[in-house]
Amino acid sequence: MCGRFSLTSPIESVRRLFSLSQLPNLGPRYNIAPTQEIAAVRLMEGSGARELVMLRWGLVPSWAKDLKFSLNTINARAETISEKPSFREAYRFRRCLIPAEGYYEWVTTENGRQPFRICRKDGQTFGFAGLWEAWKNPSDGSELQSCTIVVGEAGPRVKNIHHRMPVIVKQNDFA
Repeated sequence: MCGRFSLTSPIESVRRLFSLSQLPNLGPRYNIAPTQEIAAVRLMEGSGARELVMLRWGLVPSWAKDLKFSLNTINARAETISEKPSFREAYRFRRCLIPAEGYYEWVTTENGRQPFRICRKDGQTFGFAGLWEAWKNPSDGSELQSCTIVVGEAGPRVKNIHHRMPVIVKQNDFA
């Protein structure tokens, strides 16, 4: 599960990590929430070069009637991603990487909910596996580009906090 994450890395390190030709215009964000615009790295059509774009977090499939759909699609389960109608087309044709250097999970304790920030030991930026989609608003014809974060079973270091976690793509597997 991933309901909040952060991206506070220097923009030059984001550019280098994702091999972007242009320096992205990003400021530090410590508590990124669903339905907000988030940075995503995808291949530019035609050239195959990587570009950083801002997408709404909460995937809206092309066939959705309205934006309410996106509240249920902030995450996509890796195990069923190729089968679910909401994600099937994006999984086949519109994959992306979502830069982050940490994400949050909450554990319920007797004193309330306790947040945990999960990040690399070295604090460096990484990429979540993601999918993106373009949706045309039926009422005014405007286009919205949105995305989802792919989640899978939690690794051994995270299992005691939550049973699921974002799929983190190794830099060698970005392509």
